Amino acid sequence: MSEQSEYGAGQIQVLEGLQAVRKRPAMYIGSTDGRGLHHLVYEVVDNSIDEALAGHCEEIEVRIHDDGSVSVSDDGRGIPVDTHEEYDRPALEVILTVLHAGGKFDSKSYQVSGGLHGVGVSVVNALSELLEVEVKRDGGVFRHRFAGGEPAEDGFERVRDMESGESTGTEIRFWPDEEIFETTEFQTSTLANRLRELAFLNSGVEIRLVDDRDDTEETFKYDGGIREFVAYLNETRSPIHEEVIYFEDETDGVHVEVAMQATEELQGSVHAFANNINTREGGTHLTGFKTALTRTVNDYANEHGLVDDLDANLKGEDVREGLTAVVSVKHPD
Repeated sequence: MSEQSEYGAGQIQVLEGLQAVRKRPAMYIGSTDGRGLHHLVYEVVDNSIDEALAGHCEEIEVRIHDDGSVSVSDDGRGIPVDTHEEYDRPALEVILTVLHAGGKFDSKSYQVSGGLHGVGVSVVNALSELLEVEVKRDGGVFRHRFAGGEPAEDGFERVRDMESGESTGTEIRFWPDEEIFETTEFQTSTLANRLRELAFLNSGVEIRLVDDRDDTEETFKYDGGIREFVAYLNETRSPIHEEVIYFEDETDGVHVEVAMQATEELQGSVHAFANNINTREGGTHLTGFKTALTRTVNDYANEHGLVDDLDANLKGEDVREGLTAVVSVKHPD
């Protein structure tokens, strides 16, 4: 039997602010290996995508710098910089230092949002050795600096006035903390896969990936959205019909898109997303799609006498054999 250890009020730790994130980072980003490292980039990009979904952003750039840092910039409205009444600090500082602070909780600011829902950017700040942010809005260019999640003394400043015709937007550059992550080297291919996916899921948004380490650049923009996504997934397959089947609908603020194309392959491939997040574990959106598809095919087959020689209806796996499909749901909650 193990020795009895003390467990009372004195053993209860209260971690304020971003201390909890630095103490247990895996609780917030899943891991501290390469996967968790790249998750930092996705969280910042998600904020830019939210701006695009709200109709205020058309271009996003992700840049890997020579010094190992990454910057994400967009032409959105810019993170608010005016004073937050409750905290008596610039809203920009509050968003980057307080968990669950952000416009994602206000339906008037964002109808749909992805990522960690207001936790993302502050978590990136907490897990970075350094973070710098530049905001262009309200007629000015503002900057702020942070170290280990804490705002630098006198770090917030208005640098200059915006020039005539200059676009609003936000740029966040961060240096991951080497004491927290097992590796701090970003992989271009890993980032490209996710950014390409986001471009497919958000038609018309241009996402550039620039790597200063080897002077490479790749641009992702798909006006055809998930229709082009299905075509991309089927590049190495043999489609049975040329045109990708696509339809969309919206009810009570929930926007649903479905694109699919049958191929000669035996194995099917169905990808489901909720607010741009790949729901690999499934969900009601995926279950609903599979059920509706199976029912529709069986109804048609029975009505036209195509399965008269079968003892029972077609099973779901039979209907989806060789089918490539993408289901994307954007939900305000």
